[in-house]
Amino acid sequence: MAVAFVWIASRLGTISNGATVRQHFTWVEPLGLGIDLRLDGISATLALVVAGVGVAVMAYATCYFDDDAPDTGRLSGLLVLFGGSMLALTMSDNVFLLYVCWELTTVTSYLLIGNKHTNPRVRAAALHALLITAAGGLAMLGGLLLVVQDTGTARITSLLSNPPNSFSAAAVTLILLGAFTKSAQYPFHSWLPGAMAAPTPVSAYLHSATMVKAGVYLLALFAPIAHGSGPWRVLVVAAGVSSMIFGGLRALRQQDMKLLLAFGTVSQLGLLTILFGIGTPAAATAGWVLLIAHALFKATLFMIVGIVDLRTGTRDARKIPPLREGWRGVEVVAALACLSMAGAPLTAGFVAKELAYGAIHDLAWGGPLLLAALAAGATLTVAYSVRFYWCTFVEPRRRSSTEAATDPTRLFAAPAAALTSVAVIFGLAPGLGDRLASASLTGFGTGQGGVHLAVWHGFGLPLLLSFVAIAGGIVVAVLLPGLEPVLAFGSRVPNGGEVFLNLIRGVGRTSTKVTATVQSGSLPVYAAIILSTAALLPAGALLVGRAPVVLPPIGGPGEAAVLALLLASAIGATIVHRRFAAALFLSVTGYSMAGLFVISGAPDLALTQVAVETLSTVVFVLVLRRLPKGFEQPSSPRRRAVGLAIAGAVAATVFVFALVASGFEHDTAVSDQIVDSSVPVGHGHNVVNVAIVDFRGFDTLGELSVIVAASIGAVALARAGRRNAPARQESGHPSSAPRLAFVDVAARVAFPVVLLMSLWLLFSGHDRPGGGFVGGLLAGAAITIRYIAGGIDEVRRRSRLRPWTVLGSGLLLSAATATIPLTLGKSVLDVGSTHVDLPVLGDIAISSAVVFDLGVYFAVLGMVLMAFEAFGDTPQERLS
Repeated sequence: MAVAFVWIASRLGTISNGATVRQHFTWVEPLGLGIDLRLDGISATLALVVAGVGVAVMAYATCYFDDDAPDTGRLSGLLVLFGGSMLALTMSDNVFLLYVCWELTTVTSYLLIGNKHTNPRVRAAALHALLITAAGGLAMLGGLLLVVQDTGTARITSLLSNPPNSFSAAAVTLILLGAFTKSAQYPFHSWLPGAMAAPTPVSAYLHSATMVKAGVYLLALFAPIAHGSGPWRVLVVAAGVSSMIFGGLRALRQQDMKLLLAFGTVSQLGLLTILFGIGTPAAATAGWVLLIAHALFKATLFMIVGIVDLRTGTRDARKIPPLREGWRGVEVVAALACLSMAGAPLTAGFVAKELAYGAIHDLAWGGPLLLAALAAGATLTVAYSVRFYWCTFVEPRRRSSTEAATDPTRLFAAPAAALTSVAVIFGLAPGLGDRLASASLTGFGTGQGGVHLAVWHGFGLPLLLSFVAIAGGIVVAVLLPGLEPVLAFGSRVPNGGEVFLNLIRGVGRTSTKVTATVQSGSLPVYAAIILSTAALLPAGALLVGRAPVVLPPIGGPGEAAVLALLLASAIGATIVHRRFAAALFLSVTGYSMAGLFVISGAPDLALTQVAVETLSTVVFVLVLRRLPKGFEQPSSPRRRAVGLAIAGAVAATVFVFALVASGFEHDTAVSDQIVDSSVPVGHGHNVVNVAIVDFRGFDTLGELSVIVAASIGAVALARAGRRNAPARQESGHPSSAPRLAFVDVAARVAFPVVLLMSLWLLFSGHDRPGGGFVGGLLAGAAITIRYIAGGIDEVRRRSRLRPWTVLGSGLLLSAATATIPLTLGKSVLDVGSTHVDLPVLGDIAISSAVVFDLGVYFAVLGMVLMAFEAFGDTPQERLS
C-alpha cells in the first residue's frame, strides 16, 4: 500500500494538469482482449484515499492483533488483497474489468467480515453483506451491458469523452442499484451495521475509505453523462435523503459506539450520493471534499473505538469505564475527528458542508426541499458526533467507578493521530487540493482551474445554515432522552435488515417445498422434470418464432434401409420388458447412426460412433448385472399415460426442431475458414481432428474436465454403494466365472493388435480419420478384451498405473500443451509444427497438436479404466 501511495503521489503533477495516465496490457491478442487502466483526477483521488488509509490501517492492525493470534496472517493477506482490488477498481478503464474488481471486493469483504467464522453471528453478517452487494453487482453488470450495447464501447474513457444523448431507464436503474447496494443506501443499508461484527481494522478500512466508497465512485463516473437520463435524479435524491435522515436517527439511538459510527456512515454516504448524483459542478466539488474528509475522520473514529474496546473490553456507552490521564492524547484525536464529522469551522467537514449548502441552494429544481433535508441531516450529524464524544470520554468520568481502563500506547494511537493530522491540515488549507479537485471534476463542467477551495466563503445562507445545524445538533444531543419518541420514528420505518431476513426465510420455505416435490428421490420424477423442460422451452421458442418447417430431401434406398432399422430398434427399446434387451436395441440405434454417417461421407464420426456404442454396451451390461432383469411397470395407468405424454412431447419437439434447424441457411464463413486454415494453420488434413485439438481446443479441454468429473463421480458412487455390502472371501481368482482357454488365447492375440490400432489412429488422426478420442476408445476396447478373458483382476494386472492416474495425466497433458505457448509469447492453443528426417520412415511432420491429442487419448482410456473400476467386479449379491 505504501508503494502504491508513493507511486500515485508521484503522478499527481501530471494528473493535476489535466492529463490522464494510461496503461494497456495485452491478454489474448487474437481476441482483442486486454487490461486497460487509467489514472485521472477522480480515480487518483480515491486511489490515494485507499492506499493512504490502507497504510494507516495496516500499521494500526499490528498493534490491534496479537502476534500469536491464529487468523492474523490470513486477515492481513485478505486486507492487502482487498486493497489491491479497490485500487484496480479505481483505475479500471473498461466496464467489465471494473465489474470483475467490483466483485473481487465483494468476495474479499465477505471473507474479512467473516474472519471469525466459528461464530454463527459473524457468519450470518458476512453472508448478509455478500448477498446484498453481490446482487447489486449483478444488477450493475446488467446496466453496464446495456450501456455497452447502446454505445458500442466498453472503454470508460470513450464513454466520458463521447457520451450518448441519454441512457435507457433500465440501464440507469440497474447501475444505480449496484451503487446503492455497495454504498449501503436505504433500503439496502442493513448489511453495513451487521458488518460491524468484523474486527475493527476491517471496519476502519472497508467501511470508511474503500468498499462503501465504490458506489460513490460509480456515481461520480456516470453522473456527468447520465444525470439527465430517465429516473437518475429521482432515485439518487430519494435514496440519498432517506439514507441521510434515517441513518442519522438510527445513529442517535445506538449504545454500541461502533454501530453509532456505522449508521453515521450510512447517513454520510447518503449525503455523498446526493452531491455526486445530482451532477452539478458545485455539488460534485462539495462531494469531492466530503469524500476525502469522511475517509479521514471516519477511519480515525473507528480506530478510536477499537482502542477503547481493546483496552476496556467494551464499546457499550453504558459500560465504558473512566478513561484517565493516559487517554488525553486519544481524546484530543477523537475530538478533532468529531469536530470534522460535525462540520465545525476550520475543518474539512465545514468546507464540504458550506459547499454543499451553496450547491443545493443554486439548484433549479427542488432546492428548498433538498436544502431543508440537508440541514436536517447535518443537524443529526452534529448530534451523533457530540453523543459519540460525550459517551466515550466525558460521561464515563462522571461515574463513580474504581475500575480504570489500561492506557493505550503511543504506537497504538499513532495511525489515528496521523489521519487526524492530515484532516486538520486539509481543513485549515483546503486550497492545497484545488488543482487535483479541478482535474477530478472536469467531467462535471468545472473546467481546468475552475475549483477554488477556501475556509471562508463569506456571509450568506450556507454559513447561516452551518451554524443553525451546529446549534441544533447540540440541542438535540442535550435533549436526547426527551426526544426518544421522535427518534423512535426512524426505527419504525421499514428496516432493510428485516426485509432481508424475511426474504431469506421465504426463499428457504419455498425451496423446501419445491425440493420436496421435484427431488423426491424418484428417478422417474427426475426424468419427467428434465424431459418436460427439454420439450417445453424449445416448443415455446418454435411457437413464438413461427419458423418454417422444411422437409429434407429423401435419400437413396441404403439410407432408407438404415433409417428403418434405426426406427425399429428405437421402438423395440421402448416396448421390451427386459433391461438387457433394451440395451441391445439402443446399441442397434447407435450402430444405425454410424451407418448414416458413413452414407453421408463422415468416416471420423462413424468410427467414433461405433467405438462409443461398443464400449457403452459393455458398460450397460456391467451396470445391468446389479439391477433386476425386467423393468418395473408403472403402478397406475395414470403414470403410464403421463410418461407417454412426456415422451411424445419430447419426440415431437425434437423432430420439429430438427426440421426447422435443417431449413435455415446458416452462415458458413466460420466453417469455410476452419476448412481453409486446416493445413496452413492447424498443420493437418483431417479437418475434424484439427478443429477438436486446435480451433475448438477450449471446448475439448472443457469436455475432458467433464470426463474426469464424471469418472470420479462414478467410482465414488459405486464404492459408496458397496461400502456396507457383505465382504467376499478372497481366492486365487476372485472372478466368479472360470477362465476359458480359447478365450484367454484369443484375448492374448487380439489385445496387442487392437492396442496398436488405437495408437495408429492416435498418431495418424491429424491427417487421416482417427484421433485421440477414437484411439482412446479403441484402447478401451482392448482393455475390454482383457476383462472378458480374466475379469477385473486381469485389467488391474495389465494396467501398471491406477485409473485415476491415467485420467488425470491426460487432462494435465492437454492443459499443459494448451498453455505452454503462452511462455513462448504465443497465444493459448497455438500449434507448432516441425519436420524430422528419420531413417527408413523418411521425412515426418510432427505437430504439437499430437501431444494435445495424446492427452485426450489418456483421458478417454482413463475413463474406461474408471468404468471397470466402478462396475467391473462381480456383484456382491452373487458372491454372498
